[in-house]
Amino acid sequence: MRRTLTALLLSTTALTALPVLAQTRPADEPPIVPEVERRELRLPRFPSRDFEVGAFVGTYATENFGASAVYGLRLGYHLTEDWFFEGTFGSTQVSDASFRQILPGGIFTSEKERLSYYSVSAGYNLLPGEVFLGSRQARATAIYLVGGVGSTDFAGQKRQTFHVGFGWRILLGDRGALRVDLRDHIFSLDLLGQNQSTQNLEASVGFGFHF
Repeated sequence: MRRTLTALLLSTTALTALPVLAQTRPADEPPIVPEVERRELRLPRFPSRDFEVGAFVGTYATENFGASAVYGLRLGYHLTEDWFFEGTFGSTQVSDASFRQILPGGIFTSEKERLSYYSVSAGYNLLPGEVFLGSRQARATAIYLVGGVGSTDFAGQKRQTFHVGFGWRILLGDRGALRVDLRDHIFSLDLLGQNQSTQNLEASVGFGFHF
């Protein structure tokens, strides 16, 4: 009986002491404080590939003189996913063979005259989308509007030129892009005895490389 009473007293004392021990520990202190060694991580730098350099070939229809092959270079910068800027240089050979049939000596000093131009453009990706190549491959595409200003050098005359147009682009892998463009180059010209505004259509296919 004496041992039972002693055990009962010890149990009661232990139960009474538990709330006191619990109150002595701060409420926000975790029972176990983890010790974690922190390391500084250097994130890899991925290339933005905002710049694009490319070449194109196509046809340039000079008003009053017919169409001829054109080729050129482009250098672009993609400011955002929607807006981009680019500089373009193009060159073609224009013939006055049709005029030589009715005018002795033709219009030019020689039968062919070089036309070259450069321009600065702003473009906007109007309709981004995708095209599927087979059942598993999808490529990003975009239909875009473009417009800008530049200069045309033709038959000894340098004329300020405005252009407007649109194009279609498909991305080939991570860096390549195929482009199809249609542009109208507008400049004044004085070759037939009067100064007139001409509209000269250009259709081209090109390839661009992003870096």
